[in-house]
Amino acid sequence: MERNEAGKRIAELRKTLAYHARLYYQLDAPEISDYEYDALFRELTELEAAFPEFDDPNSPTKRVGGAALEKFSKVAHAVPMGSLDDVFSEEELTAFLCEMEKVLPRPVYSVEPKIDGLSVALTYENGNLTLGATRGDGLVGEDVTQNLRTVRSIPLTLPEPIPHLVVRGEVYMPREVFDELNAVREAEGLSLFANPRNAAAGSLRQLDPKITASRRLDILVFNLQEGNPFRDAEPKSHGATLDRLSELGFHVLPHRIVTDDKKEVLAHVRRLGELRSSLPFDIDGAVVKIDGLADRVTVGEGTGRPKWAVAYKYPPEQQTTKLLDITLQVGRTGVLTPTAELAPVRLAGSTVSRATLHNDGYIAERDIRIGDTVIVQKAGDIIPEIVSAVKEKRDGSERIFSMPAVCPSCGRPVVRDEAGEGAAVRCVWAGCPAQRARSIIHFCSKPAMNIDGLGPAVIGALLEAGLIRDVADLYTLKREDVANLDRMGEKSADNLLAAIDASKTRGLERLLCAFGIRQVGEVAATSLARRFGTLSALSEASYDDLCAVPDVGDVTAASIVEFFSQKENRELIGRLAEAGLSMAAEKKQTGDALSGLTFVLTGTLPNMSRDEASALIEAAGGRVSGSVSKKTSYVVAGSEAGSKLTKAEALGVPVIDEEALLTMLGKE
Repeated sequence: MERNEAGKRIAELRKTLAYHARLYYQLDAPEISDYEYDALFRELTELEAAFPEFDDPNSPTKRVGGAALEKFSKVAHAVPMGSLDDVFSEEELTAFLCEMEKVLPRPVYSVEPKIDGLSVALTYENGNLTLGATRGDGLVGEDVTQNLRTVRSIPLTLPEPIPHLVVRGEVYMPREVFDELNAVREAEGLSLFANPRNAAAGSLRQLDPKITASRRLDILVFNLQEGNPFRDAEPKSHGATLDRLSELGFHVLPHRIVTDDKKEVLAHVRRLGELRSSLPFDIDGAVVKIDGLADRVTVGEGTGRPKWAVAYKYPPEQQTTKLLDITLQVGRTGVLTPTAELAPVRLAGSTVSRATLHNDGYIAERDIRIGDTVIVQKAGDIIPEIVSAVKEKRDGSERIFSMPAVCPSCGRPVVRDEAGEGAAVRCVWAGCPAQRARSIIHFCSKPAMNIDGLGPAVIGALLEAGLIRDVADLYTLKREDVANLDRMGEKSADNLLAAIDASKTRGLERLLCAFGIRQVGEVAATSLARRFGTLSALSEASYDDLCAVPDVGDVTAASIVEFFSQKENRELIGRLAEAGLSMAAEKKQTGDALSGLTFVLTGTLPNMSRDEASALIEAAGGRVSGSVSKKTSYVVAGSEAGSKLTKAEALGVPVIDEEALLTMLGKE
């Protein structure tokens, strides 16, 4: 085919495919079969490969993902992507409505679902998608244009060449897609996503757009940020704007109403709450906003948040189901934790079939019995828990649960440990298989040695094959042994061994966390590493020496002394040292600008991770804590800050942003 002819055919195919994609993905009204569409798509792909001079970032073929990125660049939002004030009761919502009536003679409201996803801004120039960015901290986000091009409901080109347009939407993972993705991950032995929002956020921030494309994300547009989508008039209302954006091919919020009736506002908020479990996407609330754009100007803006809108947050979703059985999990410290086996039920974005019961005291206090109908919810919309038993539905067949006298994993006698919060039943045999497996899993986890590729499935396979007995054996694995495991192969073996080797330089902070010493988490491990410098010095520290370290109390100090007193632990440390693991603190204090100050980090910072911010604070002599108290000097808050920010405000703890922290550090 000649060049000119190819150019015409490519343009024709792009136009045809864009037309049919809009019918299929945006209007749900296809005119041709999937087979016919695929044939046209394949022809276009082949022509673009043969004639690369006709490359176009808005070609339908770009939907499948382009080249992988090294990192995401920062994007400053021309119009800030602010957040809303939350209300948690109808009384608070009514107070907002009454406040609006004081300012406006007859306010008109838009009431719409609050999608639980990831907020993005889409920029179009002359009708072409040129930029897609995450919200970030509201002022600066990340350029994820390549990934957003893979979302098939986002128009790459508009039917009209509008000079400039910026819209804001919520990217989400449909519930059906989320269930399918988790089913595949479970079959492959991978960790499951907690909920569709987490899955969507992780999928959109993949450096390889092909992975994003495979996750089948969707979007609902809920605001016009900048520009005018109308031909001959200025936009006058939010509702009319969304209707116009729908005409241009955007998926806009469904189940929204416009009303001037306060009672109807409250009624629709209730209706959306009732619809919550039946929608194909997750919502965590309803948004009530002034519909008239001129009226919004009259009401005005607050500090970073509009006065003309609020988000009504629904309480945790609850469902009833059957408690089929109570099984026991043996943790890495030997604690036996009862787990509820439930008849599967859809709850807060995922199917739940198990829930933690903490201990037998928790079960007895709530009088939970095997065979009960129970009410379940997700704590923080993530962790399933049983709220209560529905006692009026008992028929006498229910059974009372009691803890066993022996460990379900090794058969050795268990003891009741009264120390700490709540009595725990514990297996104290160090050779218990369940403890061994969980200890290795913890050692390899991200907060500890962060060994990529060593998840529960691979560790289980290594144990079953007799290749490892403890964590020190990981550093003696041979390529041929690992390659012979199911679903591994030579390349996977090489990657795994490289990740294990890289973990040798993680330093004392992570190694202490990886040991799984009772009460020693990331914060305590950092304080101990900073105080003692080497594992050898720490191992010789007395109980009183340990109690003098910040973040180390008497229970933690006793656990550390006990750990180093055990012969098997000292032998393990010796083998790890022989394998070449660093046993000295890696984080060095380089200044004292923050000496004596305690910081708590919350939310997503615009330009660095919380780990990076923690490292800067600690290098300047400050300390980072995981919880807010009256002793906290500052809370550093980014976007999506949660309960820690609320507690800081309640206690009067100063709240600063990333820029203020960098100023304190003397950095730009």
